[in-house]
Amino acid sequence: MSHKNNINENHTNTCNEYEMRNKKLNQIRKQGFNFPNNFKPNTNINYINKKYTDKSNTELHEKKIEIQIAGRMMKQRIMGKASFITLKDMNEEIQIYVTEKKISLEIYQNKFKKWDLGDILGVQGVLFKTKTNELSIYCEKIYLLSKSLRPLPNKFHGLLDKEMRYRRRYLDLITNKNSIKIFQKRSKILTIIRNFMEKYNFIEVETPMMQNIPGGATARPFITYHNSLNTKMYLRISPELYLKRLIIGGFKKIYEINRNFRNEGISSKHNPEFTMMELYMAYSNYKDLMEFTEKLLKVIIKTTLGSYNIKYHKYLINFYKPFKIFTMKESIIHFNPNIHESDLKELKKIQNIALQYDIKIQKTWSIGKITTKIFEVTTEKKIIQPTFITEYPIEVSPLAKRNNQYKNIADRFELFIGGMEIGNGFSELNDPEEQKSRFLKQNEKHYNPQEEKTFYDKEYIIAMEYGLPPTSGLGIGIDRLIMLITNQKNIRDVILFPTLRPV
Repeated sequence: MSHKNNINENHTNTCNEYEMRNKKLNQIRKQGFNFPNNFKPNTNINYINKKYTDKSNTELHEKKIEIQIAGRMMKQRIMGKASFITLKDMNEEIQIYVTEKKISLEIYQNKFKKWDLGDILGVQGVLFKTKTNELSIYCEKIYLLSKSLRPLPNKFHGLLDKEMRYRRRYLDLITNKNSIKIFQKRSKILTIIRNFMEKYNFIEVETPMMQNIPGGATARPFITYHNSLNTKMYLRISPELYLKRLIIGGFKKIYEINRNFRNEGISSKHNPEFTMMELYMAYSNYKDLMEFTEKLLKVIIKTTLGSYNIKYHKYLINFYKPFKIFTMKESIIHFNPNIHESDLKELKKIQNIALQYDIKIQKTWSIGKITTKIFEVTTEKKIIQPTFITEYPIEVSPLAKRNNQYKNIADRFELFIGGMEIGNGFSELNDPEEQKSRFLKQNEKHYNPQEEKTFYDKEYIIAMEYGLPPTSGLGIGIDRLIMLITNQKNIRDVILFPTLRPV
């Protein structure tokens, strides 16, 4: 039978079961079922399993522990006068022993035996151990709380199911234990970050997600419209310019865990809507920030995993050792033996290197711009152990401070781990005249003349003219950090509802 025929057959079976379950719902509605909302669990399965799994049946019998839990029915072994079912609550399961003697012949035969996998049940009973020593609940009362009209997937693995996992995340969470673990870990990591930032006296703030001018990064924005104000608005591509306004206003240490939106490509490492943490420290520079970033990452890894080592794909990544530091040019030479230092000094030579790697360059590009492209194509994916890359060209760092000694270099770093950029930080440019000049040059390169006034953030320049203290700033890609820690290859696996093409 062809794969297409299999799909059609499965669809037909699903439709038939959906109709059968609807008939059941209509029947029990006539008997008074109204999706009750008055059952109150007194505990959860996770707590039960942790506290009582090691207890003997004798101990459980002596204590007579009364349990009242709710969960989704995931397994059934329906027999004559006694049955076993399995309830799932979050990511934990427990076996329930149901007999017609305890819950009554009427409920057992005419109600319980007609319920389906996926139904949400409430159970009252006492804990005991079966002959196979499995912790279970001897059911005394059982209630149908919510009817599942659609059957749960039988199998939920493999490439063919990937799309459904993202489109119907609720099914993924119901049937795939690992998915719930990933998102539980994501929540834990965000808590660890917040605790760390509070320890170092950072204040969490919020900035607009809808902006009149998209700024703080070079990216195509999403455009929306505000009817009452009769004006075009943009979803933010970065909170940076608003956060630096707050530093100007007097805050010294601030951060925001924020959603950003970039109307660009989708890949295994890019989602148009993504989570970043940005932080700003007054009276610090990019070197201070590198130390802080390393300390933060080590705390996150150790607290989350209990170890400084993580497995990511085929690699073992060590967070205990001091993070490596390479300049951009050093990293290109280190990871690409065929490229030499002399190749990166002359425009003609570096253009030839770009051509060797099929990098499309423009005639107006400088050595710094081409070097950055060569780094992105040849080197980024090879940086596995935690590594800071420094000395970014000033022309690709429009908001970063210029190095005092080398005027074509920015006081900037990016952190790479597992072949991905995880963080971007720099000493902030706080000279308003130079910032104004860079903004104008940037607009000339990226936007047509009709849009220049729209994208030139005059208000930010005015704010800078009141004085931005010496400051360093950092952005960390939370989604990519979660990918590393949970060993996921695709960013969609760490975002509950990733962006997908409509069907």
